[in-house]
Amino acid sequence: MEVDSNSSSGSFILMGVSDHPQMEIIFFVVILASYLLTLVGNLTIILLSRLDVRLHTPMYFFLSNLSSLDLAFTTSSVPQMLKNLWGPDKTISYGGCVTQLYVFLWLGATECILLVVMAFDRYVAVCRPLHYMIVMNPRLCWVLAAISWLGGLSNSVIQSTFTLQLPFCGHRKVDNFLCEVPAMIKLACGDTSLNEAVLNGVCTFFTVVPVSIILVSYCFIAQAVMKIRSAEGRRKAFNTCISHLVVVFLFYGSAIYGYLLPAKSSNQNQGKFISLFYSVVTPMVNPLIYTLRNKEVKGALGRLLGKGRGAS
Repeated sequence: MEVDSNSSSGSFILMGVSDHPQMEIIFFVVILASYLLTLVGNLTIILLSRLDVRLHTPMYFFLSNLSSLDLAFTTSSVPQMLKNLWGPDKTISYGGCVTQLYVFLWLGATECILLVVMAFDRYVAVCRPLHYMIVMNPRLCWVLAAISWLGGLSNSVIQSTFTLQLPFCGHRKVDNFLCEVPAMIKLACGDTSLNEAVLNGVCTFFTVVPVSIILVSYCFIAQAVMKIRSAEGRRKAFNTCISHLVVVFLFYGSAIYGYLLPAKSSNQNQGKFISLFYSVVTPMVNPLIYTLRNKEVKGALGRLLGKGRGAS
């Protein structure tokens, strides 16, 4: 008799990234390297934002929040993925799957809100520079960060709980490398049209709406940048904003594709690739995007390394 996957004593089988077992060792090496780069890059940004007083600004406060978020986001799925790629055991306990479902959606939704907050921060910095530190005071920064984290948590509690009410009829094979809402909807044996409608509605709110707000804010930012007389000032504002825009399009583009397509009809191999992209690739490249064009972060890193050499 099959174990009922709706019971706490059951477990799920994660089918993994690829249908070809011979590719698993390659995926293991690549994903492990990406995960280590994610840890190093995001921990570096968090460390610099804490230790360098020149980075004690609203922009780096939110950037350190994003790095903390990316660390937790990728850690919620990658260790389990590496475990499954390394050995023959592809199972995840029911409790582990439920935890991953809630945490992964919580952190993903939080990032959707946080990127809007970061766009607002850039809008105030560029369009209202004289009032920037007054508007973006520490209290408001903490409130905006709390709204991001709690808003994402609320979405996860509602949507994940709704998904877990679906009948799975003993089905245990999740055709993905992690437990997330679209994969769990595909696993269900009953009518999922209501779940898909709710998923599309919520994801529209957390993706299309934020992207629209960000694009409108950047239209105002572009107008303000063009009015800056100093070429150096325009270049600095442009570099800071373009980094944020690249992160926005990478994250929202993959999230919209992965969550807004009908869960039952979308191509599963494409879905796995998109899930892999926003759970592994995006958290890895975010620190690179924000540091490669940012002299302040490079300078802070140089000063920290210089102190380390001097101490030794």
